[in-house]
Amino acid sequence: MSHPRRKNKIDRIEPTSENLTGRAGLTPWVRYLERINIYQLLDRYPNEVRLHGAGFGSIRKSSKGIKVAEAFKQLLCFFLDGTDPHLTYFDHLAADSGYASTIETDPGDMVSSHQMKRFLNGFSFCRNFLFRRLLQDLFVWRLQAQNPPVVLLDLDTMVMDNDDARCREGVDPTYKKRKGFQPLQLKWGPYVVDAVFRRGKKHSNHGQTVIRTMTHIVDRIRKEYAPNVPIVLTVDAGFFDQENFRAFEKLGSGYVCGGKVYNDIEQRAQQIPEQDWQPLDKEDGRCYLCASFGDQRGTWDKPRRVVFTRLIRKDYHGVLSFAQDRKVYYTNLGEGDPLDQLLKAVGKASWLTPPGVADLAHGRGKDELRHRALKEFGTEKLPFKRFEPNTAFYYTMVVAFNLLEAFKRDVTEESICPDVYPATFRRMFLDIAGKIIVTGGRTLLKVARAVWERLNLQKIWDQANSPPVAALV
Repeated sequence: MSHPRRKNKIDRIEPTSENLTGRAGLTPWVRYLERINIYQLLDRYPNEVRLHGAGFGSIRKSSKGIKVAEAFKQLLCFFLDGTDPHLTYFDHLAADSGYASTIETDPGDMVSSHQMKRFLNGFSFCRNFLFRRLLQDLFVWRLQAQNPPVVLLDLDTMVMDNDDARCREGVDPTYKKRKGFQPLQLKWGPYVVDAVFRRGKKHSNHGQTVIRTMTHIVDRIRKEYAPNVPIVLTVDAGFFDQENFRAFEKLGSGYVCGGKVYNDIEQRAQQIPEQDWQPLDKEDGRCYLCASFGDQRGTWDKPRRVVFTRLIRKDYHGVLSFAQDRKVYYTNLGEGDPLDQLLKAVGKASWLTPPGVADLAHGRGKDELRHRALKEFGTEKLPFKRFEPNTAFYYTMVVAFNLLEAFKRDVTEESICPDVYPATFRRMFLDIAGKIIVTGGRTLLKVARAVWERLNLQKIWDQANSPPVAALV
């Protein structure tokens, strides 16, 4: 019920000199970045990596220029903000004293769009290579924080549509009939473990990139996380190659790879007795029948296990035999290798069965949603004409995305489901009105009590200042 003397109509709008912000949710994020030591990690690279002055710290050519840590901080906040993907948005942010106070930056240190362009243009091939090291360091950090009994990875390419861009170095026609970039991305759950930013014309299995990437990642997992943890990789048919299978088997890691239903494979599946087919029921009403056998392609040096599946029920309705969707998956799971014993020891014996292998392959659909989330978080359309600054922009976007996923699980998980898409998270947490005041020698950020109670901001603030997991080292 309204107050009898209160007038609810607004008569006019006036400016105020008070320090206000519409992005109060950025403050816990900035404090979290500081507490996990991300800036110290960035500053340390030039001393540890022998790239002859090509580390992140050497980008700053003069003491009058913007500090590298400050540039990264504002760039990470820019990606999380997500209001405008264009670099000119930095000019608007530089004029907003409330935004500067929110991210704990002196207004005089706010970067302009020209400064940010110069910063990103300073990245060379060697410096951009350091981003892969950073992504892997973040991955090892999350492994140690979450302590999973098995590491399930997924490898795929992500097409970044730049079809309407004019004169972009590296923008080529892709398999999706759009011009753009096509980075190769290795993922673990919500995180991008490693990424290779590539031209659009480079297909999934281009060169030796896949083997080198997996070799390096498996080595780091064994050395820095656990020497005997089972590692399983899922890939689509674009990586169907005996050389890849050999490499994965040599590494002691498992794999599930999509294949093509050739006529001879179809004929062999038809000869399998009905009692040898095993059902795989899905929550959405689909049901598959699965069976396995050995298959050796023409140039292969040995046969490998094939899991053949056919869809017999969809939306709780039966599917006629001629319309049954048929898929094949090649794997080394269930072949009696030491990896099988490791999976059984951690309660994953079901992964060794035909339905288990098929279910792992179907799980790739959820992993591919990470591409949608990453594009929603950042942008597909990269701002520079040259390849190297676009590479730096892309990698910083991926780093910011990983840090957001860690933040959601370390700080806001009890208030907001960590699986929400970036746009939802921004509306629920980031877009909070706040007022910054200075009193008694202290700087306070004040928000509405309803928001304070709904999000339990006191606990979020405490966890942002003392993350519940170990900081980066």
